[in-house]
Amino acid sequence: MTDSSSQTHTAAQRDTRQNSIYRNSLLLRMCSADLALLQPHLESVSLGLKTHLEVAGSPIRTVYFFESGLGSVVGELRPGIEAEIGIIGCEGMTGSALIMGDDRSTHDCYVQLEARAFVIDAGLFTKALLTSPTLRTFLLRYVHYFHLQASFTALSNARMNIVDRLSRWLVMCDDRVDGNRLAITHEFLSVMLGVRRPGVTIALQMLEGQGLIRSMRGEVVILDRTRLIALADGSYGRAEAEYARLISQLPWPQAPDPQ
Repeated sequence: MTDSSSQTHTAAQRDTRQNSIYRNSLLLRMCSADLALLQPHLESVSLGLKTHLEVAGSPIRTVYFFESGLGSVVGELRPGIEAEIGIIGCEGMTGSALIMGDDRSTHDCYVQLEARAFVIDAGLFTKALLTSPTLRTFLLRYVHYFHLQASFTALSNARMNIVDRLSRWLVMCDDRVDGNRLAITHEFLSVMLGVRRPGVTIALQMLEGQGLIRSMRGEVVILDRTRLIALADGSYGRAEAEYARLISQLPWPQAPDPQ
C-alpha cells in the first residue's frame, strides 16, 4: 500500500468511526461533510412518554434524530378524533417539513415509547440544509420513505380489519425497539389505530389466542413475528424494502481522497 492510499484508508476509517457513535440510521449513513455541519450542534436528550415534539400548525423549533424509542405522527380531524399517520424510530427523524422548505408541522408528533434522541435547533438545521445541497438530497430520501409508510397506513386503514392492522403496527414497532416487549396501553393503541378501545382489546385477545403475542396490562410481548407479518397481508414489507433501497443500502460514508 502506498503512503497516499494508506492516508486515504486511515481517513476513511476515521470517518466510519465518527458516524458509528450513532444508532440513528440517517446519522450513520450521512456523508462526513454533511455530518460535520450538524455534529457540533447535536445534543443527546431523553424523551418521556407523550413528550410533544411537533405541534400541528406551529413552527418547528427542534429536530429529533431518534436513537431509541418511538415517536408517532398523529393527525386530528377534531378533538378526540385522531389516528396515527406514521411511526419514527432509530431509522428516522422529525422535521420533514423543514427538509421540504416549510417551517411548520401539519400534524402533531409525540413520543409513543420513551426515547433517546440527538436534537438540533431548527434554525441551525435549516442553515445546514442551505449550506449543503447533498444534505437535503440525502434527507429527502427519508422523507420519500416516510410518505410511502404513511400511504400504506392509509391503505391498511381503508381496506383491512383491525386484527390485520394491529399485526402490521406491532411488527413496525418491533422493527424499532430492542427486544420483543412493547410498553403500550390499550388506550394508546386505540389512538394509534383510530378505533375504539374495546376493539383493540378484542383484537389483542384474538392475536393472543393464536399464540402470536402475550398481552398484559401496559405491555405487549411479541411471540411470533413471522405469523404477524403474514396476518398483515402485504401491508408490511414494501415500504420497508424501499427504506433499505433508499437508505440502508447506500455505501458507508467515506472521506474524500486527499488533494
